[in-house]
This record gives sequence, structure tokens and C-alpha cells, in this order.
Amino acid sequence: MENLTDNNNHNRPEGEDFRIRQAFHDRDWNEIRSNDSWAIFKIMSEFVEGFEKLAKIGPCVSIFGSARTKQGSPYYLMAEEIAAKLVQHGYGVITGGGPGIMEAGNKGAHSQGGKSVGLNIELPFEQFNNIYVDQDKLINFDYFFVRKVMFVKYAQGFVVMPGGMGTLDELFEALTLIQTKKIGRFPIVLVGKSFWGGLMSWIEEVVLKKEANINAEDMNLITLVDTADEAVKAIDDFYAHYLLQPNF
Repeated sequence: MENLTDNNNHNRPEGEDFRIRQAFHDRDWNEIRSNDSWAIFKIMSEFVEGFEKLAKIGPCVSIFGSARTKQGSPYYLMAEEIAAKLVQHGYGVITGGGPGIMEAGNKGAHSQGGKSVGLNIELPFEQFNNIYVDQDKLINFDYFFVRKVMFVKYAQGFVVMPGGMGTLDELFEALTLIQTKKIGRFPIVLVGKSFWGGLMSWIEEVVLKKEANINAEDMNLITLVDTADEAVKAIDDFYAHYLLQPNF
């Protein structure tokens, strides 16, 4: 057991042990006041910048997906096509501002002269802002939770491409807020039946039917599609029901 523990410690990224030990560290009042007060002001500044830059962007759709998706891959090309078609239908596009699917979304919006928003997160790996974001609509964040507020607050729909942990986090954030009626019932479109099908089956068979942890109507919050046209149609059809359309 000692050897296993030692091996696990050696495999941890540099600085991780420090963060874990700090959680058990008793801090005096001066340390709490100085560190936490600084964090509060930093968080406030990120909210203020986000609200000021995004308050008047008009109807937009947030596109989520992996930063690791390569240029030219089928999902990259589809995200680019979806974004371009959304702009043609009157929407702006919001992404995380980085590479992969995010770059594809901004590229598609940029190609059609549409609003191309990038909510970039500062990470030690993967993330850097792509060149297709409108410079006056590029915002850099330190805090994921502030960034997620901007994704949700200023979007009238969500298109979710295949992705990893961050994409799943963003998807379930939007679902939770809609399910609990903290935000309106905006459309959520999952693109890629082969990618998302297993997750949707598990939610239906286990979470809904076996454990009854959600209601049957919660399954209607998600539309599963396979093409760019289907994704954009799902957004258009939702707003046609309310006789609403984008107006820039």
C-alpha cells in the first residue's frame, strides 16, 4: 500500500500536492482577508467586463465542443457549417474562443460576417484564443463559473458538438438551469448520434426509468441530430413556435 501511495504521489502533476495540502491549512485572518478579498474583486471584474461586452450582442447560439478536434475533421467541418448557417439565419455565435470545435464555430460565423464571440479561459494547456473571434467580443476568464454564466446568459440556444469533460460540464449546466427553471427553455441540440447516443440511452434507461431521478418530460429538453441542416432547423423550429426570429 505504501508503494502504491508513493507511486500515486510521484504521478501527480507538479503543484497538485500543494493545492491538496493547502485545503487543510489553517489560515489566519490577515491571510484570509488579503487572498479572498483579491479573488472577490477579480471575480467582480470578470462579471462586469462580460456584462458590458455582451449586453447588446443580440440573439446568439452558444456552440460547445472539444478543443482537441482537428482542423478538417468531420465534426470540425460540421461545426463550421452550422455556425455559418446560423449567421445566415440571423444569429450570432458564441464559443469558448479556443481551438478545435470552438475555432470552427468562430470561423463559420466570421466567414459570413456574423457576430463571433469568444469566451476564452486561461489554462496551462490546450487553450488559446483563435483568430476568428471579433476582437471587441473576446473576453478572457480565469474562472470557469463566471465564463459559464456568460455562455448561458447571452445565448438563445445551445449546439453541443462532441467533446470531453468541459463540453459535458457546459451541457449539463444548461440542462440543469433549464430543468430547474432558472433560465428559459432554450433549445439544446446535440450533434452526432453515434457520439451522444450512448449517453442519451443511459439517461433514459437508468436515470429516468430505473432510478426515476428525472421526469419523462426532461428528455424533451434535448434534440439529437446528425447534420448541420438538422441542427439549425431545430433552433429555427423552436422559435417559429413562438413566432420569434432574430433581428439584428
